[in-house]
Amino acid sequence: MGRRDPVQLHRVYGGKIEVVPKVPLASLDDFSVWYTPGVAEVSLAIEKNPDLSFELTSRWNIVAVVSDATRVLGLGRLKPEAAYPVMEGKALLFKYLGGVDAIPVIHKNTSTSDFVDLVKSLEPSFGGVNIEDIESPKCFEVLDILRRELEIPVWHDDQQGTAAATLAGLINAFNIVGKNLRESKFVLFGAGAANIALYNLLRRYGVPASNIVVLDRKGVLHPDRDDIDRLLFSNPYKYRIALETGGGGLRPGAGPEEALKGADALIAASRPGPGVIKPEWISLMAKDPIVFALANPTPEIWPEEAKRAGAKVVATGRSDLPNQVNNALVFPGVFRGALDVRAKGISDGMVIAAAEELAEYAKEHGISEERILPGLEDWKVHARVAAAVASKATEEGLARKPTTYRVEYERALEIISRARKLSRMASE
Repeated sequence: MGRRDPVQLHRVYGGKIEVVPKVPLASLDDFSVWYTPGVAEVSLAIEKNPDLSFELTSRWNIVAVVSDATRVLGLGRLKPEAAYPVMEGKALLFKYLGGVDAIPVIHKNTSTSDFVDLVKSLEPSFGGVNIEDIESPKCFEVLDILRRELEIPVWHDDQQGTAAATLAGLINAFNIVGKNLRESKFVLFGAGAANIALYNLLRRYGVPASNIVVLDRKGVLHPDRDDIDRLLFSNPYKYRIALETGGGGLRPGAGPEEALKGADALIAASRPGPGVIKPEWISLMAKDPIVFALANPTPEIWPEEAKRAGAKVVATGRSDLPNQVNNALVFPGVFRGALDVRAKGISDGMVIAAAEELAEYAKEHGISEERILPGLEDWKVHARVAAAVASKATEEGLARKPTTYRVEYERALEIISRARKLSRMASE
């Protein structure tokens, strides 16, 4: 098949999503139930108990995909209108993979406080919020505030999605090399949204801070670095990592070559390569090292080059290479499960539950050096992740509508299956 023109196809279809009624409408008389006067009874019921909005309206299954267009995919800062097709594409993935209805909300409020105030004001309209394509370090503060102040699920895919998918891949990679993940040494190359979130998740998973080294463009995050005082104000998230890890016992000016000596795993989430990670650095790592080179569109080092340097398991962010670490394995199931229990938030425990379920699913279907995660074509994995997330939310007291793993799995299968059928009908 020849190359299809994306601009022309978007023009033909006029975008990628639409709103379609799901209630029976045989005639205008039906509006007496769905609109006035019948809808007044629904409004009065919700006025007495706002949580009924999750039962009596579509709010329970609608997520806002919110962006200020300050860091869009690999394109950088764009005009808000130019970010719309990306958010619309994310909405399409939400529906096809998770059965979740998603609405793009792109805005001009680029300050942290304005962004937060906007999302907070939208809370009554949505069952959850996916913040998307926001510059660092603002994305950390926005997520922290919204998670704390909203009573619906809030998610940032560049942080939690990438971290969860990476953790799932690491769980199986360490299984393959026969090492204990919680006792191993990690080097995180790049200190943007993905790796700072991964650092936090590894800590919650039980990896000691002293076992983790994080590098940015100036070298190891270290409490004695010459810019440490500036980091306190410009990037408190890096500052905290520097203090917690102590620089991994390295000297303040240490670079990747020193950091990787004896390391068990390298997770690079920095800038497109190749040539960003050097093979000679990998040769300094411990026996059977694990290398994740996650930059897109080109990984920091090509897998075959990393393998020649001694890497045992290599993963990238690309679909045309083995072991793709893909956020799309995580967020559809996470939101499916969180929405189905009407969750008041998405905790780190729920994120870890999603990662563990994803890893377990892959393990049940056979893992190897070339296959540590499921492929996107295996859609039932999203129902499994949904079940794990829903049951964890119930366990942690975050579910307005508690459930069990088995009940949620069957419900999620039904909802996702229906969404896939509807999507296929559009191509007929």
